[in-house]
Amino acid sequence: MEEKSQKSKVKSQKLRKKVQAISSMGKIYITATFNNTLITITSDSGDTISWSSSGARGFKGTRRSTPYAASLAVEDAAKRAIGRGLKTVEVYIKGPGAGRDSSLRAIKSAGLSIAQIADITPIPHNGPRAKKRRRV
Repeated sequence: MEEKSQKSKVKSQKLRKKVQAISSMGKIYITATFNNTLITITSDSGDTISWSSSGARGFKGTRRSTPYAASLAVEDAAKRAIGRGLKTVEVYIKGPGAGRDSSLRAIKSAGLSIAQIADITPIPHNGPRAKKRRRV
């Protein structure tokens, strides 16, 4: 009997996660594509605190790309981050999707204060090589 209790103690000790102290500042990265909206909340140093997406919240198909799905995903990730001690965030938005504006509103309504908003959508300065000219 004692062996079993010792084994279960060892297992429970191995499964415990290390909870790190988080500063009140963080960063939110929102990737709004045409099909989905991905949210990653990180600490100042870049360690992921929480993440969510429209697909992870249970939306499938075309409903995944809606602003409502994006706002629910942001609320989900923000609640977990607030529970770990996050208060102020810098927001970095990437992509042309429908969840851009609604995700910002959801961050504000979740109780996080926004210090900075930046658009980091990649824009080509020259683009790919053009097709050859058509000869008629």
